[in-house]
Amino acid sequence: MERESVIVSDPEILGGTPCFRGTRVPVDSLIDYLEGGDTLDEFLDNFPSVTRDAAIAALEEAKTLLTSPR
Repeated sequence: MERESVIVSDPEILGGTPCFRGTRVPVDSLIDYLEGGDTLDEFLDNFPSVTRDAAIAALEEAKTLLTSPR
């Protein structure tokens, strides 16, 4: 059974920017934090509406998309 994605894109929310489900937090904010050398905990402290499980699931989804054979 496939798990529901934690990443959603709705044209009514931030113009369709992919966000964490149930929030208005763009997923690319997590990537920006990590890319800038911040930790997952620092991201979560600044975006309390995103759960640790959701952040990890989003990273796992990204990994799957980037490493799956095409």
